[in-house]
Amino acid sequence: MKIRHCVEKSNVENSLLVRDPLKIRHAIVKFGRISSLSGLIDPKSHLNLDYPLHLVKNCIISEKFELDSTIEISNGGFIFAIVNPNSYQHYGKYDYTQNLQNMIESVKKLRNMDVNTTTTIDEHKIKSSYTCTPDKVNNTAKID
Repeated sequence: MKIRHCVEKSNVENSLLVRDPLKIRHAIVKFGRISSLSGLIDPKSHLNLDYPLHLVKNCIISEKFELDSTIEISNGGFIFAIVNPNSYQHYGKYDYTQNLQNMIESVKKLRNMDVNTTTTIDEHKIKSSYTCTPDKVNNTAKID
């Protein structure tokens, strides 16, 4: 699995230059289509002349930023749009490792929120003469 920088076709000039580099996203491509898509890039890491290790220089071109959207391909492979060298700026020192750790912690918190959003019911506090049994075949509930 290779993560690629991706830009929408509407954000690419005829000369294959990216119009707005702040609208670049990370994507995973399978069989010429987007199978996974992230949020927008962080200019402090991707367009930062003070952090040249991760400068985005070229991007694959998608029809749209949607899952299953097609990627521009020629006989030689992907067609790439180029980031204009004028798009890079000096944002200052960037701690990629710390940023990665912060992102991992944020993802863990989001995952924990999904797991912990269920409500715990104390069965002894329910005072109903009805019992409810789920009908899994019809996706309904039967009240006895």
